[in-house]
Amino acid sequence: MLNETLREDLLAMRDADLQLRSRLIANGTLFGAYNEEMASLHRKHATRLREILAAHGWPGHSLVGEDGCSAAWLLLQHAILDPPLMKSAQPLLEKAIQRGDAPPALLAYLVDRVQTLQGLPQVYGTQHDWDDFGNMSPLPIENAQGVEQRRAALGMETLESQTARLRKQATLDGDNGPADLEAYRRGANEWAKSIGWRT
Repeated sequence: MLNETLREDLLAMRDADLQLRSRLIANGTLFGAYNEEMASLHRKHATRLREILAAHGWPGHSLVGEDGCSAAWLLLQHAILDPPLMKSAQPLLEKAIQRGDAPPALLAYLVDRVQTLQGLPQVYGTQHDWDDFGNMSPLPIENAQGVEQRRAALGMETLESQTARLRKQATLDGDNGPADLEAYRRGANEWAKSIGWRT
């Protein structure tokens, strides 16, 4: 049975996240270092999402509708300041997918997100960052030759299509990449260590 109150809660958090992102893009403060206002919102949403997962498991289609399920996934993808939450959500999402209550592609993004935050190769190629040539490109992929088959099995677009879409979005957002790529990568690694993603 649909829990409309919970659905509206998830949609309100999603909207707050996307509205803040748009405002930070407009004033030029989103890219580069992790914006503190965004980090604060992500912490707040992660706390609430933890409560939701503890009470309901993964909020799937049957509980919060397709849009509510998608909103929960977005909030989880942005919970990068809470490694235990992101890791503990994976088996809950897997169970929801097994019972047909969430799209399989959501798991691909979560698996890749956790892998890349830990500095490990991803599985499905969903996570992108700036390459040595200043292009938005997939981060390293384990068994890269099989990535398109793995993506197709989950009903995902091709890696080429996703990469083109993300490059176009970066251009539209005015994100031209870091001026000092090595400093950017060092900073990202130090940040990941400080949060507990890497040792």
